[in-house]
Amino acid sequence: MSHLLSLRHYRDEVIAHSHEHAQVVINLSGSLDVEVEGRASLLRQQQLMVIPAGAHHTCASAQGSQCLVLDVPSAHWLGQTLGAHAEHSRRWLNTVGQHRLDPRQHQLVDWLAASPATDPLIDQQGAILLLASLNTPQAVPRKRLPFPQFDTYIDQHAAYPVQVADLARVADLSCARLHSRFLSECGQTPMDYIRQRRLRSALNLLRHTTLAVGEIASRVGYASQSAFSAAMLREFGASPSVLRRESGDN
Repeated sequence: MSHLLSLRHYRDEVIAHSHEHAQVVINLSGSLDVEVEGRASLLRQQQLMVIPAGAHHTCASAQGSQCLVLDVPSAHWLGQTLGAHAEHSRRWLNTVGQHRLDPRQHQLVDWLAASPATDPLIDQQGAILLLASLNTPQAVPRKRLPFPQFDTYIDQHAAYPVQVADLARVADLSCARLHSRFLSECGQTPMDYIRQRRLRSALNLLRHTTLAVGEIASRVGYASQSAFSAAMLREFGASPSVLRRESGDN
């Protein structure tokens, strides 16, 4: 094949054949009737069809269709040019499939379709970029951070120093990754979360027990009653004694 990428126009004349290389047909305008190994599909604008090597296929368009076609030379070429993407590319190209372009892929396809078809650099590098973008594995939805486990750990160790590294072990993440995930999922740092959890536990003890303020401070990890009182004032806008009285007034 002389070019990897080419613009092709399909009309009502049926084209039926097979070839030894895989092919990706991307419909730019109109609609294209495609049948691959007996499986019929209607390819609309900004949709593509993966045609594996050796698969018999037919295509035709009653109203006319313009397509960008990527002819993939060989598995050896994939290994040489796509690196880490090569194995996933092989699997992707070995499966008949109809797919829709996402906005990022759409922009790349439009740029390639408007580029000089005879430029060998655009042809080679454009084909590599296009194939890499089309078959990038879908990200596995990540699980949310295990906040119930964090709460249990903090409550069980409230009287002792709890560090970010402790929660990182609970979540099986690095400290840096945990910090980033906390900011994205709850809008605060791990240390802010730990502090807030302890102070809310202290508020519950003030409201529902007769424990002395100093004892409560010790139970939630404050060696100094004054430091504890200052933290409660910052968090809830009142001192421990006021918060306790407010609870008794309700």
